[in-house]
Amino acid sequence: MEDDRKTLTELQSTGESLTAEMAKVIIGQRQVLDQMLIAMFAGGHCLLLGVPGLAKTLMVSTLAKLLDLQFHRIQFTPDLMPSDITGTEVLQEDRSTGQRSFRFIPGPVFANVVLADEINRAPPKTQAALLEAMQERQVTVGGERRALPHPFFVLATQNPIEQEGTYPLPEAQLDRFMMNVWIDYPSEAEELEMVLQTTGDLTAQVESCVRGEALERYIRLVRRIPISQTVAAFAMRIARLSRPGTSSIPIVQKCVRWGAGPRATQFLVLGGKARAALQGRPLVTDDDIREVALPVLRHRLRLNFQAEAENISILDIIREIVEEASSRGTISSREAAMQVFRT
Repeated sequence: MEDDRKTLTELQSTGESLTAEMAKVIIGQRQVLDQMLIAMFAGGHCLLLGVPGLAKTLMVSTLAKLLDLQFHRIQFTPDLMPSDITGTEVLQEDRSTGQRSFRFIPGPVFANVVLADEINRAPPKTQAALLEAMQERQVTVGGERRALPHPFFVLATQNPIEQEGTYPLPEAQLDRFMMNVWIDYPSEAEELEMVLQTTGDLTAQVESCVRGEALERYIRLVRRIPISQTVAAFAMRIARLSRPGTSSIPIVQKCVRWGAGPRATQFLVLGGKARAALQGRPLVTDDDIREVALPVLRHRLRLNFQAEAENISILDIIREIVEEASSRGTISSREAAMQVFRT
């Protein structure tokens, strides 16, 4: 228990250091950085959505530098093949014996941090090459399973504007992403600071904050953060209220075609645990669940034509869901602690 308290303090300090170092390169976007860190410490993957020029790729590459981990970038294009991601076997001849054998050449997915840039530009066959890697942390090539390095994160980017020549991600692959993080335009002050900083001859230098072994310890600690049954039920209630078949919310019944599955509840709980840990709290509250609800649910709801006709967005529906779930009763941090203690 004492070791966990010490590790929790280290995790909070590491999170603050990562945020401070990222701020040297990335102007603003604090909420985006917080959500990326929550997903990372929860051991999940992130899908970053934003128009070109908002530093999506720079965010990921800078984070990889700070983590002192192996980083590979995969530029998704229509002619990209699955073997270009997972790797391939080549026939090799031993010149001394004349014997031939197959040798596996690892693809770029064999890294700790993988940036899948413009992931929707590759055809479904290539997109599917990441499915096994993201869920099982392994790839199968030539009938042999090969484990990926630990820790392993996929951070994918997607341009929501230009859809010509793209292949929308199937629901099964979208569900593998823990969070869908929306990157918006910077404020006027942030944009001015960004222009002044990036058009000079000085380049910001960042220092590594955490190594892979420590990061794995933090991820394991996040899973050990206690959560009361009431708070876990609150997370489950949010996911269940998103399903038109079981929801009591009129706008969900009218506008939602498919709701979030059980994996959403798991990610809500894990995201809540990671957020609590990053703030140095050894306990999850309803507020933690509420804060991660939008990025966890955003890509898990499918709206119907009625929603489009009435200009109702997923954001509007998620807000209704969270408000309805909260109105059925929430508990304070003290009550959550007492429940965990009694358990």
